[in-house]
Amino acid sequence: QVQLVESGGGLVQAGGALRLSCAASGRTFSRYYMGWFRRAPGKERECVAAITRSGGRTYYAASVKGRFTISRDNAKNILFLQMNSLKPEDTAVYYCAAGGGLVGAGTQGEEYDYWGQGTQVTVSS
Repeated sequence: QVQLVESGGGLVQAGGALRLSCAASGRTFSRYYMGWFRRAPGKERECVAAITRSGGRTYYAASVKGRFTISRDNAKNILFLQMNSLKPEDTAVYYCAAGGGLVGAGTQGEEYDYWGQGTQVTVSS
C-alpha cells in the first residue's frame, strides 16, 4: 500500500504559478512511476505529466508542455508539479498517482494503482 497526500493547490491569477507536492508513505517510493492527473468540471480525467521511477524520463501532455515540470525526490518520498504561466483552462482538481506496472511511466489512469485525494487549482482570468 502507498498513501499519497497532495498539497499546494489554491487560487491564482492567469499567468501565475503554483507548485503542487505529493507526499508518499508506505512502501518504497522509488518502486513506483508517478503521475499527475487532473479533472476539470464536465471533462474527462487527463494525465498532465508522468515520471519514471528514477526520474530520468518524463512525459507531458501537449496542453502543458513548456509550462509544467514534474520532478521527484526519492530520498524524501515527494513528487512535485511546478506549474507556470497558468491559464484559466488549467482549473481542475489535480491528483497524484503511483503505478507499479511494467511500463516506464504510465499515461493512462488504468496504469496506476494508488491515488491521492486531490487538490483544487483555480486560475482566474
